[in-house]
Amino acid sequence: MTGPAPSAPAGDAPLEDVTVLELGHIVAGPFCTLILADLGADVIKVENRSHGGDSVRDSSELGTSLFNAMNRNKRSVTVDLKDEQGRAVFEDLVDEADIVVENFGPGVTERLGVDYETLSAIDEALIYCSIKGFGEGPYEEYPALDPITEALSGLMSVTGLPDEQPVRVGTSISDMAASFFAAVGILSALRDRDRTGEGSYVEAPMFESTMPLMSYWLAYSQAHDIVPEPIGASHLNWAPYDVFQTADDEWTFVGPSSERHWERLCDALETDLDEDERFATMDDRREHRGELRDRLADEFNHWTQDEVLERLRESGVPVAPVNDVGDVIDDEHLAATDALTEIETTEGTSTSVDVPKLPLRSNRFEPPEGEQPPALGEHTDEVLRELGYDDAELQALHERDAL
Repeated sequence: MTGPAPSAPAGDAPLEDVTVLELGHIVAGPFCTLILADLGADVIKVENRSHGGDSVRDSSELGTSLFNAMNRNKRSVTVDLKDEQGRAVFEDLVDEADIVVENFGPGVTERLGVDYETLSAIDEALIYCSIKGFGEGPYEEYPALDPITEALSGLMSVTGLPDEQPVRVGTSISDMAASFFAAVGILSALRDRDRTGEGSYVEAPMFESTMPLMSYWLAYSQAHDIVPEPIGASHLNWAPYDVFQTADDEWTFVGPSSERHWERLCDALETDLDEDERFATMDDRREHRGELRDRLADEFNHWTQDEVLERLRESGVPVAPVNDVGDVIDDEHLAATDALTEIETTEGTSTSVDVPKLPLRSNRFEPPEGEQPPALGEHTDEVLRELGYDDAELQALHERDAL
């Protein structure tokens, strides 16, 4: 059996002939188009100069990092949609684009005249993707943030520790879930257009996009007439399945999910817990989960984290250190798989930062290296020249602040 074919030459990315206009801000829209950019699309971020562009360009310390992470490998164009000639420029951009992605709040696209009905009249083959808080229904006019949809979806109710206040996941998971589903919808629409020649409207609401992440909780709740509660790092199916502190005060996750794993865990830790009848089977261990956790916590206190990792990995027991972000940046596996890419930054004390690449690997293309996130309007003249605007026209547009 032969291995995969060599990688395709650089520039042979699957979306290299696709142009995307991003009318996006913060996370949901920009992350969706970042995926498309890493697949080779020419993503043009359309911003309003008078408003300072994307609201997280320089809103705070984290905001600037958020912008940099979500907007590499894109070009930025500024257009004033309220100016007659600026509007004409935008319509020229739409006419040449394949895809428009927006994540405005309720009613904004209609107010700006950038809704699907308006833009599809310019180009019937346009694929228009709307990432919003909620689909058509009772909530559709409500403003949405990531924690709003985490709370509504039930995700917040099963996150964290028992008997403590609900907490959000440590990243914008509802935003990103909508971004992923939006990207899938866009790629499906492109395939449909290849066959039919017709454009389409794609919608990926954050609330509905979070629900697949809750699928087994919903099924479990209905099947057993139980309202799930947060269980920390544990899992209802398996015990032990948790984080434990080692002798050097490091946190380590351990998840022996079979009888063989359990026996090997006990051998590696040199304990006879597997001989205790309370812990004889998985059912027994689940029934005595709290007692088992207390006993194992004592066992882990006899070993350093390095010793635990070495022993359990050699035994084939699922185990991992609980890394902090600094650990992840220096992770040897991510370095070996070239999973991060470097981009320049003027933020903080660093001149560059590492951010994740598209985590897909193919024998047909390589994800691109990171390019500097664009300055506001950095590529306006470049893009408009590609549309056929000459120097005199560009000067006139700048003089009237249409760009």
